Amino acid sequence: MSKKKLLIHEVFKKAKEESQRDTKNGLASYLWLYFKEDIGFEINDKSFSRYYDTYIIGDRDINIQPDRLNKLSEYLGYKDFADFSKNFVKKDEDANKTTVKITVDDEDSLTEKISKVIINITNEQHFKVPDFIKQNGLGILEMTFVLLLVTGGVFFSKGKAEKSTLFPLTFMSGIDSAVEKSYMYWDGERYIATDSSYISPEFDVVAINEHQLKFLRRITRKDTMTVENSIGRTWYSKCYGEVEFFTADGIDPDTKTELRKSSSYIIDKYAGKNAEPLLVEE
Repeated sequence: MSKKKLLIHEVFKKAKEESQRDTKNGLASYLWLYFKEDIGFEINDKSFSRYYDTYIIGDRDINIQPDRLNKLSEYLGYKDFADFSKNFVKKDEDANKTTVKITVDDEDSLTEKISKVIINITNEQHFKVPDFIKQNGLGILEMTFVLLLVTGGVFFSKGKAEKSTLFPLTFMSGIDSAVEKSYMYWDGERYIATDSSYISPEFDVVAINEHQLKFLRRITRKDTMTVENSIGRTWYSKCYGEVEFFTADGIDPDTKTELRKSSSYIIDKYAGKNAEPLLVEE
Protein backbone atom coordinates (compact mmCIF):
# COMPACT_ATOMS: atom_id res chain seq x y z
CA MET A 1 0.00 0.00 0.00
CA SER A 2 1.47 3.38 -1.03
CA LYS A 3 1.95 6.09 1.56
CA LYS A 4 -0.68 8.22 -0.19
CA LYS A 5 -3.28 5.44 -0.06
CA LEU A 6 -2.39 4.73 3.57
CA LEU A 7 -2.81 8.41 4.39
CA ILE A 8 -6.31 8.55 2.87
CA HIS A 9 -7.32 5.36 4.68
CA GLU A 10 -6.20 6.81 8.03
CA VAL A 11 -7.95 10.14 7.36
CA PHE A 12 -11.30 8.45 6.72
CA LYS A 13 -10.76 6.08 9.63
CA LYS A 14 -10.27 9.00 12.02
CA ALA A 15 -13.21 10.89 10.53
CA LYS A 16 -15.44 7.85 11.05
CA GLU A 17 -14.40 7.61 14.71
CA GLU A 18 -14.94 11.33 15.34
CA SER A 19 -18.21 11.80 13.44
CA GLN A 20 -19.81 8.38 13.99
CA ARG A 21 -20.75 8.46 10.30
CA ASP A 22 -20.13 5.55 7.96
CA THR A 23 -21.28 6.70 4.51
CA LYS A 24 -19.09 8.28 1.85
CA ASN A 25 -21.15 11.46 1.63
CA GLY A 26 -21.44 11.79 5.38
CA LEU A 27 -17.70 11.44 5.91
CA ALA A 28 -16.91 13.77 3.00
CA SER A 29 -19.20 16.47 4.42
CA TYR A 30 -17.69 16.10 7.88
CA LEU A 31 -14.13 16.39 6.59
CA TRP A 32 -14.93 19.37 4.38
CA LEU A 33 -16.46 21.29 7.31
CA TYR A 34 -13.69 20.27 9.72
CA PHE A 35 -10.88 21.35 7.40
CA LYS A 36 -12.66 24.63 6.65
CA GLU A 37 -13.46 25.64 10.25
CA ASP A 38 -10.75 23.95 12.31
CA ILE A 39 -7.72 23.90 10.06
CA GLY A 40 -8.49 26.89 7.86
CA PHE A 41 -7.82 24.97 4.66
CA GLU A 42 -10.69 24.18 2.35
CA ILE A 43 -11.00 20.89 0.50
CA ASN A 44 -14.53 20.54 -0.85
CA ASP A 45 -16.67 17.49 -0.18
CA LYS A 46 -16.52 16.43 -3.85
CA SER A 47 -12.75 16.05 -3.56
CA PHE A 48 -13.10 13.94 -0.43
CA SER A 49 -15.71 11.79 -2.19
CA ARG A 50 -13.28 11.33 -5.09
CA TYR A 51 -10.52 10.29 -2.65
CA TYR A 52 -12.94 7.79 -1.09
CA ASP A 53 -13.88 6.26 -4.46
CA THR A 54 -10.23 6.07 -5.53
CA TYR A 55 -8.49 4.81 -2.40
CA ILE A 56 -11.14 3.30 -0.12
CA ILE A 57 -13.48 1.58 -2.58
CA GLY A 58 -11.19 1.34 -5.58
CA ASP A 59 -7.56 0.48 -6.07
CA ARG A 60 -6.41 3.33 -8.28
CA ASP A 61 -4.21 6.39 -7.85
CA ILE A 62 -4.79 10.06 -8.63
CA ASN A 63 -2.72 13.18 -8.25
CA ILE A 64 -3.17 15.03 -4.95
CA GLN A 65 -1.55 18.42 -4.55
CA PRO A 66 1.37 18.52 -2.08
CA ASP A 67 -0.26 21.19 0.10
CA ARG A 68 -3.34 18.98 0.47
CA LEU A 69 -1.23 15.99 1.41
CA ASN A 70 0.46 18.14 4.06
CA LYS A 71 -2.89 19.27 5.52
CA LEU A 72 -4.29 15.75 5.49
CA SER A 73 -1.18 14.64 7.39
CA GLU A 74 -1.62 17.55 9.82
CA TYR A 75 -5.16 16.31 10.51
CA LEU A 76 -3.60 13.05 11.74
CA GLY A 77 -1.18 14.90 13.99
CA TYR A 78 1.89 15.01 11.75
CA LYS A 79 3.87 18.07 10.67
CA ASP A 80 3.48 17.33 6.95
CA PHE A 81 3.27 14.44 4.46
CA ALA A 82 7.02 13.80 4.68
CA ASP A 83 6.69 13.46 8.47
CA PHE A 84 3.74 11.06 8.02
CA SER A 85 5.61 8.95 5.46
CA LYS A 86 8.65 8.67 7.70
CA ASN A 87 7.07 8.11 11.10
CA PHE A 88 3.63 6.55 10.67
CA VAL A 89 3.29 3.02 12.01
CA LYS A 90 -0.01 1.22 11.61
CA LYS A 91 -1.30 0.22 15.02
CA ASP A 92 -1.94 -3.41 15.77
CA GLU A 93 -5.33 -4.02 17.39
CA ASP A 94 -3.83 -6.80 19.50
CA ALA A 95 -2.81 -5.17 22.77
CA ASN A 96 -0.43 -8.04 23.54
CA LYS A 97 1.77 -7.29 20.54
CA THR A 98 4.53 -4.78 20.06
CA THR A 99 4.98 -3.40 16.55
CA VAL A 100 8.46 -2.81 15.23
CA LYS A 101 8.82 -1.01 11.89
CA ILE A 102 11.85 -1.40 9.65
CA THR A 103 12.03 1.20 6.86
CA VAL A 104 14.16 2.17 3.90
CA ASP A 105 14.30 5.51 2.11
CA ASP A 106 13.31 4.46 -1.42
CA GLU A 107 9.54 3.98 -1.23
CA ASP A 108 9.13 3.00 -4.90
CA SER A 109 11.81 0.31 -4.89
CA LEU A 110 11.19 -3.41 -4.64
CA THR A 111 12.46 -3.38 -1.10
CA GLU A 112 9.36 -1.42 -0.02
CA LYS A 113 7.65 -4.70 0.68
CA ILE A 114 10.54 -5.77 2.84
CA SER A 115 10.61 -2.39 4.55
CA LYS A 116 7.16 -2.95 5.97
CA VAL A 117 7.97 -6.14 7.81
CA ILE A 118 6.09 -6.21 11.08
CA ILE A 119 7.53 -8.16 13.98
CA ASN A 120 4.93 -9.14 16.59
CA ILE A 121 6.28 -9.84 20.05
CA THR A 122 3.74 -11.31 22.43
CA ASN A 123 3.91 -9.81 25.90
CA GLU A 124 2.54 -12.24 28.43
CA GLN A 125 2.65 -12.05 32.21
CA HIS A 126 2.45 -15.10 34.42
CA PHE A 127 2.49 -15.40 38.19
CA LYS A 128 3.26 -18.79 39.70
CA VAL A 129 2.95 -19.70 43.35
CA PRO A 130 6.31 -21.01 44.55
CA ASP A 131 6.43 -24.80 44.93
CA PHE A 132 7.57 -24.62 48.55
CA ILE A 133 4.37 -22.74 49.43
CA LYS A 134 2.26 -25.50 47.85
CA GLN A 135 4.26 -28.26 49.47
CA ASN A 136 4.21 -26.81 52.98
CA GLY A 137 0.59 -25.66 52.86
CA LEU A 138 1.26 -22.13 54.06
CA GLY A 139 -1.77 -20.09 55.10
CA ILE A 140 -2.87 -16.70 53.83
CA LEU A 141 -0.87 -14.73 56.41
CA GLU A 142 2.29 -16.71 55.74
CA MET A 143 1.81 -16.39 51.99
CA THR A 144 1.32 -12.62 52.35
CA PHE A 145 4.62 -12.32 54.20
CA VAL A 146 6.43 -14.37 51.56
CA LEU A 147 4.90 -12.32 48.77
CA LEU A 148 5.99 -9.11 50.46
CA LEU A 149 9.54 -10.45 50.54
CA VAL A 150 9.40 -11.55 46.90
CA THR A 151 7.79 -8.38 45.53
CA GLY A 152 9.94 -5.92 47.39
CA GLY A 153 8.07 -5.51 50.66
CA VAL A 154 11.40 -5.66 52.47
CA PHE A 155 13.25 -2.42 51.86
CA PHE A 156 16.92 -1.64 52.27
CA SER A 157 18.79 1.42 53.38
CA LYS A 158 22.46 1.91 52.56
CA GLY A 159 22.79 -1.75 51.64
CA LYS A 160 21.47 -3.10 54.97
CA ALA A 161 18.05 -4.47 55.70
CA GLU A 162 15.84 -2.17 57.78
CA LYS A 163 14.82 -3.67 61.15
CA SER A 164 12.21 -2.96 63.85
CA THR A 165 8.56 -2.85 62.73
CA LEU A 166 9.09 -3.63 59.05
CA PHE A 167 6.41 -6.26 58.56
CA PRO A 168 3.51 -4.56 60.37
CA LEU A 169 4.16 -1.29 58.53
CA THR A 170 4.50 -2.92 55.12
CA PHE A 171 1.46 -5.11 55.64
CA MET A 172 -0.71 -2.22 56.79
CA SER A 173 0.46 0.01 53.94
CA GLY A 174 -0.65 -2.72 51.55
CA ILE A 175 -4.12 -2.61 53.11
CA ASP A 176 -4.24 1.16 52.89
CA SER A 177 -3.29 1.18 49.21
CA ALA A 178 -6.14 -1.25 48.50
CA VAL A 179 -8.64 1.36 49.68
CA GLU A 180 -8.58 3.52 46.57
CA LYS A 181 -10.79 6.43 45.63
CA SER A 182 -13.31 5.31 43.05
CA TYR A 183 -14.65 8.64 41.84
CA MET A 184 -13.51 12.03 40.62
CA TYR A 185 -15.02 15.42 39.85
CA TRP A 186 -14.02 18.37 37.69
CA ASP A 187 -13.24 21.59 39.58
CA GLY A 188 -13.00 23.73 36.47
CA GLU A 189 -9.31 23.19 35.82
CA ARG A 190 -8.56 19.56 36.72
CA TYR A 191 -10.07 16.35 38.08
CA ILE A 192 -10.03 15.77 41.85
CA ALA A 193 -10.20 12.22 43.23
CA THR A 194 -12.85 11.42 45.82
CA ASP A 195 -14.22 8.37 47.59
CA SER A 196 -17.80 9.63 47.48
CA SER A 197 -20.25 9.44 44.59
CA TYR A 198 -21.84 12.70 45.76
CA ILE A 199 -20.11 15.98 46.54
CA SER A 200 -22.67 18.69 45.81
CA PRO A 201 -25.13 19.49 43.01
CA GLU A 202 -22.63 21.80 41.29
CA PHE A 203 -20.12 18.99 40.67
CA ASP A 204 -20.61 16.06 38.32
CA VAL A 205 -19.00 13.07 40.02
CA VAL A 206 -17.93 10.28 37.66
CA ALA A 207 -16.07 6.97 37.88
CA ILE A 208 -12.35 7.57 38.20
CA ASN A 209 -10.16 7.48 35.11
CA GLU A 210 -6.49 7.34 36.06
CA HIS A 211 -5.27 8.86 32.80
CA GLN A 212 -7.70 11.77 32.91
CA LEU A 213 -7.02 12.33 36.60
CA LYS A 214 -3.28 12.50 36.06
CA PHE A 215 -2.95 14.33 32.75
CA LEU A 216 -6.08 16.31 31.85
CA ARG A 217 -5.82 20.02 32.72
CA ARG A 218 -7.56 23.05 31.28
CA ILE A 219 -5.03 25.62 30.07
CA THR A 220 -5.89 28.86 31.85
CA ARG A 221 -3.10 30.94 30.30
CA LYS A 222 -3.90 30.64 26.62
CA ASP A 223 -1.86 33.78 26.00
CA THR A 224 1.32 31.80 26.72
CA MET A 225 0.60 29.25 23.99
CA THR A 226 2.50 29.21 20.71
CA VAL A 227 2.58 26.79 17.81
CA GLU A 228 6.08 25.74 18.88
CA ASN A 229 5.18 24.82 22.48
CA SER A 230 1.63 23.59 21.90
CA ILE A 231 1.39 21.69 18.61
CA GLY A 232 1.14 17.97 19.25
CA ARG A 233 0.86 18.59 23.02
CA THR A 234 -2.55 20.21 23.40
CA TRP A 235 -6.17 19.53 22.51
CA TYR A 236 -9.16 21.85 22.30
CA SER A 237 -12.95 22.01 22.40
CA LYS A 238 -15.13 24.46 20.52
CA CYS A 239 -18.68 25.15 21.65
CA TYR A 240 -20.77 28.12 20.52
CA GLY A 241 -17.64 29.89 19.32
CA GLU A 242 -15.82 29.45 22.65
CA VAL A 243 -12.51 27.58 22.48
CA GLU A 244 -10.84 25.95 25.48
CA PHE A 245 -7.46 24.20 25.43
CA PHE A 246 -6.45 21.10 27.39
CA THR A 247 -3.30 19.09 28.09
CA ALA A 248 -4.69 15.65 27.15
CA ASP A 249 -7.20 14.05 24.82
CA GLY A 250 -10.68 13.14 25.97
CA ILE A 251 -13.96 14.99 26.59
CA ASP A 252 -14.41 18.59 27.70
CA PRO A 253 -15.84 18.08 31.21
CA ASP A 254 -17.85 21.31 31.01
CA THR A 255 -19.43 21.07 27.55
CA LYS A 256 -19.17 17.27 27.06
CA THR A 257 -17.76 17.84 23.56
CA GLU A 258 -15.02 15.62 22.18
CA LEU A 259 -11.56 17.17 22.26
CA ARG A 260 -9.57 17.57 19.06
CA LYS A 261 -5.84 17.85 18.59
CA SER A 262 -4.84 21.51 18.32
CA SER A 263 -3.77 22.61 14.86
CA SER A 264 -1.50 25.54 14.09
CA TYR A 265 -4.53 27.36 12.66
CA ILE A 266 -6.54 26.99 15.89
CA ILE A 267 -3.59 27.97 18.09
CA ASP A 268 -2.88 31.08 16.03
CA LYS A 269 -6.54 32.09 15.98
CA TYR A 270 -7.55 31.48 19.61
CA ALA A 271 -4.34 31.46 21.65
CA GLY A 272 -1.17 33.50 22.02
CA LYS A 273 -1.67 37.18 21.25
CA ASN A 274 -5.24 36.48 20.09
CA ALA A 275 -6.26 34.88 23.38
CA GLU A 276 -8.97 36.57 25.38
CA PRO A 277 -7.42 38.80 28.11
CA LEU A 278 -7.47 37.50 31.66
CA LEU A 279 -9.97 39.10 34.00
CA VAL A 280 -8.19 40.47 37.05
CA GLU A 281 -10.22 40.93 40.20
CA GLU A 282 -9.86 44.35 41.82
